[in-house]
Amino acid sequence: MVEYLHKELTGRIVHAAIQVHRELGPGLLESTYEQCLMHLLVQGGAPVICQEELPIRFQGILIDAGYRVDMLVDNKVIVELKAVQHIEPIHEAQLLTYLRLSGIRVGLLMNFNVLRMRDGIKRFAQ
Repeated sequence: MVEYLHKELTGRIVHAAIQVHRELGPGLLESTYEQCLMHLLVQGGAPVICQEELPIRFQGILIDAGYRVDMLVDNKVIVELKAVQHIEPIHEAQLLTYLRLSGIRVGLLMNFNVLRMRDGIKRFAQ
């Protein structure tokens, strides 16, 4: 049941990202896509937090190392947004690390600098 809910939620996020990309196209700043995607998701009833702080627990203490998750949707899915030429392994490692540190099980890595948005989306689950 939990996996089904995550698939439904990630499907809504992907659909919204495709809408944003169809209207704006590639070539804009990541922050522009973030704000537009947040607008569509909130309009659709999904709770969204942008630029959520992600402290690191080290030897029993919380350390604010300046990490921020681009989007946290319904406290269930981390969305990491990019507007880059190519998704690199470091981008994937970044999202996987955010998932591990936060305890969130599902993440989406979305690169808006593509011709077709579907080609710029990767789903990760732990």
